[in-house]
Amino acid sequence: MKDRLAYGLSVVLHPLLVPSYLVLLLGYGWPSRLPVRGLAPVPAGLLMLAWLLSFWLPALLIGLMARVGLISSVELPDRRQRTVPLLTAAGGFGAAAVLLASVAPQAGLLSRLFAGITVSVLLTTLITRRWKISAHGVGMGGAVGLGLWLLTAPGGGRPASYTLLAALLLATAVGWARLRLRAHTRAQVLAGLGLGVVTGLLFCAL
Repeated sequence: MKDRLAYGLSVVLHPLLVPSYLVLLLGYGWPSRLPVRGLAPVPAGLLMLAWLLSFWLPALLIGLMARVGLISSVELPDRRQRTVPLLTAAGGFGAAAVLLASVAPQAGLLSRLFAGITVSVLLTTLITRRWKISAHGVGMGGAVGLGLWLLTAPGGGRPASYTLLAALLLATAVGWARLRLRAHTRAQVLAGLGLGVVTGLLFCAL
């Protein structure tokens, strides 16, 4: 039962999916409630295009790699097979960041968020060539970094506290799941979380 829960958490909070959740939060949650700097309504069509670039494009390409045998599994258990899939994901995130920055100036925070995700994935790629840092940890760390920034942003208030608390709880759950599945060591999970927090907070604050 615990292994099923750990696997379910790993799938639902996959590093490719976490940015989609953050876009939903920032695109449809905060603008209607709080005057946080960098947030303004963004056309739904533009958000959909950013979602296609940041999730569906890399997900389909990575799935194709597994289908033709370039990688053994989309779960990427072998550290040596992670370079190309991670670079593919970074390309999708980077394209979303450029799109939002060039087409929708009001989407400044979303653009910076995707830029931070791009940098964190590139750093993850470099580290993974020597050591299997947790990409799940990096993704959830980015969510925690965003929560920390919202907490300090003008107009953050109590909702920002709830957002940060939710991000911390989910990050803890994902860390437990990766350890439970023996996908990573504790050091690899903590390093991933740390990298995600630093890059997420830094780019949101730019």
